[in-house]
Amino acid sequence: MNRSFFLTAFIFPLLLLSALEEDFIKWDENRKLTWEDFKAAPVKMGSTAAMTTTHLGFSYNVANGKITYKIDCQFEKNRSWGLIKNDWILKHEQGHFDIAEIFARQLNRSVSEYQFNKTTFQKDLNAIYKSVVDEKEKFQQLYDDETDYSRNKIKQEEWIKKIESELQQNRSWAGY
Repeated sequence: MNRSFFLTAFIFPLLLLSALEEDFIKWDENRKLTWEDFKAAPVKMGSTAAMTTTHLGFSYNVANGKITYKIDCQFEKNRSWGLIKNDWILKHEQGHFDIAEIFARQLNRSVSEYQFNKTTFQKDLNAIYKSVVDEKEKFQQLYDDETDYSRNKIKQEEWIKKIESELQQNRSWAGY
């Protein structure tokens, strides 16, 4: 009985973790979003055609005055939805995911350049993370404002080029 309990206790968390991983898509330049990735039920929000939920995760560990850290840039399937599903809107939503990746790379740069201070590192790292997330949110809103949520096709094309350029400029920080 004890052995089967151990096996059940070990396998259940693995199954739960696997289910959670299936709810997220890690950003990958070779993997673009499809409408099948948007699993949440659409919500009527004025003229909003789709909603993309991304996560910029950051965790760290300090040992012997050295920081090791992990950054995640992910798309959340079960909180993202599409009411109007066409290629143009999907491209706009991919832009939101790509913007999150730009800021994941910027977070990687900022943390890697941080000079460790044993008395303030927690406050310092939290401030770095908050600053990057705040800038990401401003950039996301500017993207929606200037493109009129993808409806301004000229601005949308300009932004797609801008996003691609930012990804290229931050390419050296992609290995987080």
